[in-house]
Amino acid sequence: MPSGSDLYREQIIDHYKRPRNYGELADPTFTHVGENPVCGDEITIDVKLDGETIEDVRFRGDGCAISQAAASLLTSELPGVTLSELYEMDRDTVVDLLGVDISPMRMKCAVLAEKVAQDGAKIYEGELDVDATTTE
Repeated sequence: MPSGSDLYREQIIDHYKRPRNYGELADPTFTHVGENPVCGDEITIDVKLDGETIEDVRFRGDGCAISQAAASLLTSELPGVTLSELYEMDRDTVVDLLGVDISPMRMKCAVLAEKVAQDGAKIYEGELDVDATTTE
């Protein structure tokens, strides 16, 4: 029988090979793109809002198993979340979703989708200048 960490590793591979919420939204409220220049991971997030609440979300991108699985897992959690709740998410949120320890070198891969979603929402709300966003 596999151990707990083995089950989470299997979950990461499953989300990498069969990502949930992969694709484009036809009429998103906002779209944002981000990349991790260290390893080349890139993620685009489309978000459809109903007021301040995320109604639907899709992602597309290219990258390592950690970044793509984290995007798949995160986008599965976001419908029903308010923008305020999105802003409160941090690296622990994603690490908990992944269920495995993430090395410091892989942390930027793991949190890329979260940062892209948060930056996109801040740009949409006028709290962040599109030129001020960094790729991490």
